[in-house]
Amino acid sequence: MGKVMLKKYEGNPIITPKDMPFKCETVYNSGAAKLGDEYILLLRCGRTDGRSVFGLARSKDGYNFEIHPEPVFQKAESGIFKNPENKGVEDPRVTQIGDTYYIFYSCFATYGFQIGIAKTKDFLHIERMGLTTAIDYRNCVLFPEKINGEYVRFERPNFANAGNSGIFISYSPDLIHWGNQQFIMTTDPYDIWQDNKIGPGAPPIKTPRGWLNIYHATTNTMAGQIYRLGCAVHDLNDPRKVIGRMHDFILAPEAPYERSGYVANVVFTCGAVADDDGTLKVYYGGADTVMCVAEGNIEELVDAALADGPDTTVKVEF
Repeated sequence: MGKVMLKKYEGNPIITPKDMPFKCETVYNSGAAKLGDEYILLLRCGRTDGRSVFGLARSKDGYNFEIHPEPVFQKAESGIFKNPENKGVEDPRVTQIGDTYYIFYSCFATYGFQIGIAKTKDFLHIERMGLTTAIDYRNCVLFPEKINGEYVRFERPNFANAGNSGIFISYSPDLIHWGNQQFIMTTDPYDIWQDNKIGPGAPPIKTPRGWLNIYHATTNTMAGQIYRLGCAVHDLNDPRKVIGRMHDFILAPEAPYERSGYVANVVFTCGAVADDDGTLKVYYGGADTVMCVAEGNIEELVDAALADGPDTTVKVEF
């Protein structure tokens, strides 16, 4: 099969700092969901003090967004979250289960990162639930249903496998306490675009042939890291099994708004929305500065990943 790429929206970037009703220097790495007939983006907004808060954007068509006038979530000022969030909250990932939207987000502290979980029904009132990792974890994505009676997530510790970045899977009875962790994917030395670091991107999307996993990956260059997006498919009943993984990337920084900004040469996703017609809208940050969207066909992405065969970067014992 030939190379399958996401098609970038011709109106990108869809949200820039100049569009924001409150002052921020960057707006990127947004969680995404559907709430009724509206597309929702939970925006990571970098303030002038360097800390991030979450803003809220709504759209009827997925491209043109109206932005709530104030942040809807920011660092805690008291309680057990105060210290873990003293440098802000970052990179929300949104998963709907029933009528509740669960948000994994990075708690940024002077001593490192932990993953918090919060919940909401309307994105205006967001309730913290707990801290779900120890130090030092960078991101997690939650599956939209239980598998074999347990909640499931993909996760990336900051220093996985003695520095060789990868994706782990873990399980929980209650969304707070996670265990039975296994290493399931890592970098690929033969695919140069993903030979340095990989980690979860959007929460998994269920398809009839497997869980579609849109992940991020990097390679190192003389000018620094380049962030691209990749695609894999995991077994429906046992997502430890990576039954297909594309050798090619599906999105890369090419446009000026992706190649130049707060961090150059970055496309990075925290959320995607599957439309009823089989289109996948992948919302991504460009150069850690602006919000963008690209589209692909879900079945074509699954076809391409399965055609390239199972992942062999990690030997998982079943």
